[in-house]
Amino acid sequence: MSQNTKIAKFIRQIQPLIGAAFLVLLWWLASAGRLIDPVLLPSPAESWHAFIYGLTEGTLWHDFWQTIVRTTVSFVIAIIVAVPIGVFLGSSETVYRSVEFSVDFFRSTPASALFPLFLVMFGVGEEAKIAVAAFGAALIILFNTAYGVMNARKQRQLAARVMGASKFRILTDVTIWESLPQTFVGMRSGISIALVIVIVAEMFIGSTDGLGQRIINAQMIFDMPEMYAAIFASGALGYGLNLLFIILERRFVHWGGK
Repeated sequence: MSQNTKIAKFIRQIQPLIGAAFLVLLWWLASAGRLIDPVLLPSPAESWHAFIYGLTEGTLWHDFWQTIVRTTVSFVIAIIVAVPIGVFLGSSETVYRSVEFSVDFFRSTPASALFPLFLVMFGVGEEAKIAVAAFGAALIILFNTAYGVMNARKQRQLAARVMGASKFRILTDVTIWESLPQTFVGMRSGISIALVIVIVAEMFIGSTDGLGQRIINAQMIFDMPEMYAAIFASGALGYGLNLLFIILERRFVHWGGK
């Protein structure tokens, strides 16, 4: 491998860090130049110190873990409910069109507007947070699964039919596999939606832990380094979950688009 090739490969590897470094630089300049009140915008070093202290000696890791657990449980529930329903609706365009308005209506409704409904149904506790996050994620997954099933390649379905496969075998051996790339897109969006809803729910639905509760508590007492540390942890979690699904998508649905 030539020296130029090695340099080009190294540049490609560090490209994702360039935007982050630029953002930190702008943050540092704004803080050092006191363009914003230091009480409201601490330096990157102060926020980083609060983040490390929270992980090593404070309770940030506990809150981080609680948010992961709630998001994961919500996401698993959403998959169990939404994927089979999405396959069923997508396999019959007539049935899907009859419920399309309801799916799109609730998918377009902000999850925060549904908090009162879920509080009435589940009370102030873990069930309400998980249920509202699962509901929001399920709608995204359902829509993408149904769309993937409806838009599966007709040629492959026809080939299976010509070879004598039953409708059930065509669905399980051809259509579902054809829809997986779109289903994974829905899952990747769904877990991001679940994380957002969980964090907002932790802020406003009687939480004693979680990143959302940590952010709102730090904001109320003007502990800005702590607040930015929790926001950074939330962003890192979201980025990590998205990256994980990209890796899984490339590993398990590598035939997408082929």
